[in-house]
Amino acid sequence: MGKKVIIISSSLRRNSNSERLAAAFAQGAEKAGNETELISLAGRKLGFCSGCLSCQKTFHCYQKDDGAVLCEKIGNADVVVFATPIYYYGISGQLKTLLDRCNPLFSQEYHFRDVYLLMAAADDNPHTPERAISGLTGWIDCFPKARLAGVVFAGGVTEAGDIENHKELHEAFVAGMHVQ
Repeated sequence: MGKKVIIISSSLRRNSNSERLAAAFAQGAEKAGNETELISLAGRKLGFCSGCLSCQKTFHCYQKDDGAVLCEKIGNADVVVFATPIYYYGISGQLKTLLDRCNPLFSQEYHFRDVYLLMAAADDNPHTPERAISGLTGWIDCFPKARLAGVVFAGGVTEAGDIENHKELHEAFVAGMHVQ
């Protein structure tokens, strides 16, 4: 029986390069027999964490928006995949907001063990993804049963669709195939 894989695409641009990475990962994970759900943050209502910490006692956020629903889906998944464009050498603001809103998971049981990060950027320097990876691993470190299971970085892709025929699409597909 396969694993439950949730894939969050944080780009707000239609047909973005990071969203294509997410779709390739989903195809690989499905081919390997896993159940996948690909969710885009585009069009979602996602408020900022207010830092009230009431979620540590109630196990849910007081805000009634898509953040609470997505946090629950993340907590119930076996594998979590985040796809992000790299802006100013870090994860997108939308993804950071979602990670902050997952604070209710900190004080309760969560299912995910493997976390993947898929990134696309205009800059193709090999050091470009370092701060994005660091930003996500800071979140992962708060969940001791979880680990960063893999990353795929596609540099040199600027316009939507630039990633077509890049090797990183295949790398994302293969990473999805390895979800066991």
